[in-house]
Amino acid sequence: MSKLAEFRAVEKALQEQLAQFEALKADAGLKKEIEFEEKLKTLMQAYSKGLKDIIAILEPVPAGRNLEKAASAHRRPRVLKRYKNPHTNEVVETKGGNHRVLKEWKAEYGAATVESWLQA
Repeated sequence: MSKLAEFRAVEKALQEQLAQFEALKADAGLKKEIEFEEKLKTLMQAYSKGLKDIIAILEPVPAGRNLEKAASAHRRPRVLKRYKNPHTNEVVETKGGNHRVLKEWKAEYGAATVESWLQA
């Protein structure tokens, strides 16, 4: 591309951006947002507050963190279950159903049978 063609392309892009800039300057919504931002900055300076302070005032506890804490705070610990295989007298202690040996037993003898081996 020649220097002249490059110059004309950049000049055209600049003219398009200037037209877009002028359209934005005339936009009422943008003017309101700029006015709000200026008033907010003035207010923040008057009270010596930063953006983090404003966020903390408007949203004291972020919604995601609040749910996580509530869910973990109310969850009771899992109960230890003890299964004894009457065929081999092997004992398995687990707090969940994802134990390897327990899965093997359920596959071999059936889930209902293995659950009957649960000891109190």
